Amino acid sequence: MGIFSRLAQLIQSNLNDLISRSEDPEKMLNQVVLDMNNQLVEAKKQVAASIADEKRLAKQFEQEAANAQEWERRAMMALRAGNEQLAKEGLARKREHDELAATYQDQWTKQKAAVDQLKKALRLLSDKIEEAKRKRNVLVARKKRAEAQKAIQETMSGLRDQSAFETFDRMAQKIDQLEAEAEAQTELAEEYTGDALATQFQQLEHTHSADEDLVALKRKMGMLPPEEAVAPARAVQARVEAAPSPAQSEQDEVAAALEELEVEQQHQEEKRKAGR
Repeated sequence: MGIFSRLAQLIQSNLNDLISRSEDPEKMLNQVVLDMNNQLVEAKKQVAASIADEKRLAKQFEQEAANAQEWERRAMMALRAGNEQLAKEGLARKREHDELAATYQDQWTKQKAAVDQLKKALRLLSDKIEEAKRKRNVLVARKKRAEAQKAIQETMSGLRDQSAFETFDRMAQKIDQLEAEAEAQTELAEEYTGDALATQFQQLEHTHSADEDLVALKRKMGMLPPEEAVAPARAVQARVEAAPSPAQSEQDEVAAALEELEVEQQHQEEKRKAGR
């Protein structure tokens, strides 16, 4: 029996733990408030029934008191008529209604006191339910705030995890690789389409322009002589560069001789055509 008892306690403890972990505070609070509202509805019904009983007893008391007064009036009327026996019977009936009226009055008084107590208890219950609703709203707000803080802490813990930053680094490396491959493909395309040569000339022009700007700045700062002083030297250099070299003269003579031969061949061809 000891083993079965311990096994039953173990099963019950596990069930209680499972129920505790599955409880949602917000749902539980809403259910408690709902149950209290249902109790308030039932209490109102009971108070309403008690009030109805009180009113019924008050009416019965008033009716019996009115009946007693009516039989007293009749007894007085019998005495005026000289009929004492009839007056006694009327008074006896009046006594019966007085006793009933006293009984109803006692019951009505007690019922009225009970109704007052029930009304007071109903107001207290209603106040407690309103207080429970306010506490429910506060507790639900605290629960949601705690859940939000927990979610934030879990997110921060995830950010502190190195695996997330390693993922960013790995993605950055992949993007760098993609960019390098794209640049390589662009370079190969320019090389095969002839754009590389145009790019080199553009870079050369840009460098030449930068060199000229640098020379102008040096002249402005007095680090080089003015441009007018440099002009004669440039003219002499231009004349020297313009003078044809011996090799260039020989090439020009050969070209002129070839041109004369072509002209002579054209004349002979025209004469041959004319002789025909």
